[in-house]
Amino acid sequence: MRALHFHPFGRTHLLSLTQLRAPAAPVAPAAERRRPPDQPRTASGPPGGTHAAGPVARLSAAECGLLLIRLTFGLLIAGHGAQKLFGIFGGPGLAATGRSFDTLGYHPGKLFAVIGGLSELAGGLGLAVGLFTPLAAAAVIGVMINAMATVSGAHGLWIQNGGVEYSVAICVVAFALAAIGPGRLSVDRFFPWRSDGWPAAAVALGLGGIGAAIALSI
Repeated sequence: MRALHFHPFGRTHLLSLTQLRAPAAPVAPAAERRRPPDQPRTASGPPGGTHAAGPVARLSAAECGLLLIRLTFGLLIAGHGAQKLFGIFGGPGLAATGRSFDTLGYHPGKLFAVIGGLSELAGGLGLAVGLFTPLAAAAVIGVMINAMATVSGAHGLWIQNGGVEYSVAICVVAFALAAIGPGRLSVDRFFPWRSDGWPAAAVALGLGGIGAAIALSI
């Protein structure tokens, strides 16, 4: 059977009853129409490997680079401390280091050798693992300020003349690590305190300077 459909401008069209009763076919979204027949349907979601709960934690190149700096710098500084205290890695040991401190005006030399060696050892290890980072940086900075004041300061800047180049570089790196923070790959991240930013940098520089001033005034 057919039914008449009246057009507003006077024309009529013949439509079958099946056409009148059949619902309109749903129109697929544009992205679905472009999908090849053999391509499986994928779940929708935020791009870039994220989920509704938040982004997936990934290690950035910056985090890995910061860890590399901390490990290299911190372990080398700790090695210097071990040379002074234990005589390993070709170091002079505590007795010889104490005599050197005596000639520099630190009395008793052996006590100051222990303080200097422990500052380098503990400070270097702290920076390497990222534990108490501002305090570790302060220990390293304090030792280097003493070295510049008593040994290398009178010889100018460059290391070939025995100058302060090496000590300045160590101070700057330690200060920068305190300011930047140890990053996610560190022990400090498991504790509630903040170990980065200007307050941490101020603690590192302030305590390092105060410790150096005390050692130089004794």
